[in-house]
Amino acid sequence: MGYEACVGFQRDLLERVIEGSEPSTLLLVEHNPVLTLGSDFHTENLLLPVETYAARGIEVYKTDRGGDVTFHGPGQLVIYPIFNLNDWQKDLHKWLRALEETMILTLQEYGIEGQRLAVNTGVWVGQNKIAAIGIKIRRWVSMHGIALNCNTDLRPFGLIVPCGIRGHGVTTLSQELGRTITIEDAKPIVTAAFQDVFDLDWVQS
Repeated sequence: MGYEACVGFQRDLLERVIEGSEPSTLLLVEHNPVLTLGSDFHTENLLLPVETYAARGIEVYKTDRGGDVTFHGPGQLVIYPIFNLNDWQKDLHKWLRALEETMILTLQEYGIEGQRLAVNTGVWVGQNKIAAIGIKIRRWVSMHGIALNCNTDLRPFGLIVPCGIRGHGVTTLSQELGRTITIEDAKPIVTAAFQDVFDLDWVQS
């Protein structure tokens, strides 16, 4: 799904969750190649002129999530929890730590030790980020979320300073395991991790 269309879908769904006409919903998406620029974006973290990315088939989109610049593309599972935190805990710090925990549990299922680092929100394997997190909250309903690298082509990350953090790398499930892990492989493990962390009952659509 294109990134801009997905943002519009999230916003519409968020409003319906706020008004109570829709339940909290977990969206699992794969995007076309796009660089998203968060609310803390710094221009020096784009290593090429903006127009150069389009020539390489990568869209550039300014968004309202937190954080700096990151890449989304094929082979990356993007997880958008449109959750009503009034039904959970109205605490942004705990919300971010809980999102990280879903990824740590996901990695455990693959025998990978994921960890938090002090440098910023997200989940890491050693010094390499495997899951980036950026969120927005409106009236205690969340949007945006997590990007988990499954079998993502990592070369586009070399065209930016991912999340504005220098001196750290990026990795994927497939790279860590030495075998291909697809988005479809990861989906049931991710949804089970969300179920464990947030004590959810699912209605799949």
